[in-house]
Amino acid sequence: MPANLAISEKTFANHVVQLARGLGWQEFRTWNSKHSPAGWPDLVLLRPPRMVIAELKTEKGKLTPAQKQVLEMLQQIPGHQVYIWRPRDWDDIVRTLERTASNG
Repeated sequence: MPANLAISEKTFANHVVQLARGLGWQEFRTWNSKHSPAGWPDLVLLRPPRMVIAELKTEKGKLTPAQKQVLEMLQQIPGHQVYIWRPRDWDDIVRTLERTASNG
C-alpha cells in the first residue's frame, strides 16, 4: 500500500481487494453503488469459516446515515466481522485478513 494516505476510495478498494485475493479470500464488492440499496457496505470477503464485511472510506470520507444504520444492524448479527476501513488502517487490515479462524 502506498504511503500516501490521500488516495481515492477506488484506489484504496483495489489495494484491499488485491491483498485479500493474495491471501485466499473471495470477494464481492459493489461496482456501482448508484444501482444498489443505500447504505450497504462496499466489500464482503469470504474465506471459510470467516466472513468480513467492510465499508471503505477515504481519510476524510464520512458515513451516510443509511451506512451507519446498515453497519449497526450487521454488527448485531453473529458470525462475521464488520469494519470501517480507511487507508490509515492498513496495518490492521493486513492483520485482520492474515488471521485464520484458529488464531482469532
